[in-house]
Amino acid sequence: MKYSRNSTYFSALRQVDGHRPPVSGCRRSAGLSVLLSVVFLLMIFAGAGDASASMYICRDKRGGVSYTNVPASGSCTPLGSLKPERRPEPVFRGSHSSRFDQEIDRIGRRYNVDPSLIKAIIHTESAFDHRAVSSKGAQGLMQLMPATARELRVSNPFNPRENIDGGTRYFRKLMDSFNDNLILSLAAYNAGPGLVMRVGGVPKIPETLRYVNKVLKRYKQYKTVW
Repeated sequence: MKYSRNSTYFSALRQVDGHRPPVSGCRRSAGLSVLLSVVFLLMIFAGAGDASASMYICRDKRGGVSYTNVPASGSCTPLGSLKPERRPEPVFRGSHSSRFDQEIDRIGRRYNVDPSLIKAIIHTESAFDHRAVSSKGAQGLMQLMPATARELRVSNPFNPRENIDGGTRYFRKLMDSFNDNLILSLAAYNAGPGLVMRVGGVPKIPETLRYVNKVLKRYKQYKTVW
């Protein structure tokens, strides 16, 4: 199914500078001493009984690591006392998640809204957290306000399918109201259609300006991979 190629709709994308997603790289270490230390440590933890309790990990002034059963300085720590290091959880989980792609595609086709655009809105609104609640009370993936959710008959805004369906229907109404003008529709989704109509354009609100820019950039990115 083809989506409407309104000139205003797609000209918005051409106004946004493209960017390449970061390319992750890996660096290999071939140090024999490191490899031997790792193997030795694994042998220690694989041992039975109190083997780890009688071994120590020592660090020198240069940060070097060695293992011994006869500690020679106060910089040695018993292996049995070491606790596994906990890594902090990322602030945004699944910022490039494809978890909801099937629902996004199905609902986008139903309401003639490009799935890539829906995904860009969800990314910007909630970072794909279906349990997200904003400081103003907006809920779910597409951050529906309670009053808007009731109007759209979304009984559970934390249900991904209901939220995406309701949010996409609401955005489709905005697109119809603003003659398929993507920028004005996005501004209305963030700041409210009433304000956009009163000022006759995008409100000069920093949050709204940043919001429109973020969605457009992410939309362009998702268009290349959808």
